[in-house]
Amino acid sequence: MRWEYLGAIFVALIACLVQGKEVINYWDIGYVEANPDGQQQRQVIGVNGKWPPPALHAMINDTLVVEVRNSLDKPTTLHTHGIYQNGTNYMDGPSMVTQCGIPAGANMTYRMEISQTGTYWIHSHYSAQYVDGIRAPVILHNDKESHEYDEEMIVTLEDWYHDEAAGLLQEFLSWKNPGGAEPVPNGALINGIGGKKTAKLAFEAGKTYRLRIINMSALATFHFSIDGHKMRVVEVDGVDTEAAEVGNVRLAAAQRTSVLVTAHNNTSNNYIFHADMDTDMFDAIPEGLVYNSTGLVEYNSNANVWKGGETDWSAFDDIVLTPYTKETALGFDVSYTLDVHFNQYTDALNHGTFNNITYVAPLVPSIFTALSTGKDALKQEVYGPQTNAHVVEHLQEVQLVVNNYDAGNHPFHLHGHHFQMIERGPAPYDATHNPQPHSAPMRRDTVMIPSMEYVILRFRADNPGTWLFHCHIEWHIEGGLNMVVVEAPDVMQQRLHVPKQIYDHCASAGIPTSGNAAGRKGVDLEGLPTGPFPYPFGWTRKARGALAGCVVAALIGILAIIWQGWRGRDRYKKVEAVSQVD
Repeated sequence: MRWEYLGAIFVALIACLVQGKEVINYWDIGYVEANPDGQQQRQVIGVNGKWPPPALHAMINDTLVVEVRNSLDKPTTLHTHGIYQNGTNYMDGPSMVTQCGIPAGANMTYRMEISQTGTYWIHSHYSAQYVDGIRAPVILHNDKESHEYDEEMIVTLEDWYHDEAAGLLQEFLSWKNPGGAEPVPNGALINGIGGKKTAKLAFEAGKTYRLRIINMSALATFHFSIDGHKMRVVEVDGVDTEAAEVGNVRLAAAQRTSVLVTAHNNTSNNYIFHADMDTDMFDAIPEGLVYNSTGLVEYNSNANVWKGGETDWSAFDDIVLTPYTKETALGFDVSYTLDVHFNQYTDALNHGTFNNITYVAPLVPSIFTALSTGKDALKQEVYGPQTNAHVVEHLQEVQLVVNNYDAGNHPFHLHGHHFQMIERGPAPYDATHNPQPHSAPMRRDTVMIPSMEYVILRFRADNPGTWLFHCHIEWHIEGGLNMVVVEAPDVMQQRLHVPKQIYDHCASAGIPTSGNAAGRKGVDLEGLPTGPFPYPFGWTRKARGALAGCVVAALIGILAIIWQGWRGRDRYKKVEAVSQVD
């Protein structure tokens, strides 16, 4: 009996060790003043009276807690980008998908069990707030990393705007911007500084460094490289890879990459590192914009800067990387084709769309529709026509075929999952084609799809919840390029228990927390706002009426001209007759 007790105690101790610790962070989110590029002081959104917000760190099996106080004058939310949120879908953060906004002056406790490792970040998922600076790294450490290194450093890359996001968004979503030109940033920041300030990475001879590079931008893609040094990619988006030597890495908005760099033994030189914004997505390049930002790898503060060879700008292709932990390529039980377009809609604004549907938030957050509508939750219709909802069953293997028909490149992010990248190619994807994926495809949570190309993504529906799939260019999120994957709503109803705090936030804002997208029963969506819609093709009744009106107006105008001409002719004859008499 004694040995049984000792065994039980041993198991309990092991369980405690595996469970990890609770890592608590207190974030008072509010306005502060900052001038990170030395060019313009502006109001930003900071944490605890400071900017930039601090990085968050945790170990695998820890519980990461962020205690939030909203000191803004408007609601906010936080999304921990790339974190699975297994069993805590209500902590994922996107407003009107998994929660209502945290009201001004209110508190919220975000709790998440950490079952993954790697490089992530946290940002507001309410309107375009993260453009104003509420974003920070999240580093999830392993007990034993896949690759050996001596030290690690975080390198954050951000596009920076001198104007606040609300005004920029208003200009973007305006009838005066029919082409949908995105706001172009005023510059770039590296680790929160830019302009004439120089970001530095302090290297010591012979050490191997892990650089965790995070693109926290609203729009810009960055190309990162280091003069005179070789880089080895060992992670993308929290997925460790077999080491792959590269000349540079490309990071679209929201992507993360870890590279290993071994410092030289000779410390007689310092070296430039580059963080160049890709200007392909910029409608115009404003005068004075410095898009090729640089920093300094510093061995010795008194050393000269190395002036050697050119950067290797050979293409960086993430799909050819090999994951360190290999998973067999998934098949698919269901497949959805998503055609990406940007067009002017019936509200005269330029919107992003999946299959010609632009996202419009429902009146009831999608998570509450899934939890409160019983068997109806399995019907796509109850989530509203413009959430672009796709309902999938528990443990189905899901395929997304995304055709990018837009002129720009788009980084697409799936919440709650890593997906396998099965194939790329020129759009449109031929449905009769049989893809031949790598036996162990690369996985990540944010994929860049260039203009007029497609990508095939697959994931297993093993995480019940309502998960956004969207372009991570912030202006495009607000322009409607979103859809909701409603994953196993029947299982959600058994497993998910939304904290009272979130219900209270919704009640405070007058937002209902039961019923379909309109807050009603079944598929009765009366009262749900509809539109905007694509401009219809062909001659509608209004168009025919307008044309008829134009024709009638034109005929009246022609007759009026003829009548005035005849009157003028009669007056001329009378004047001529009088002249002859005189």
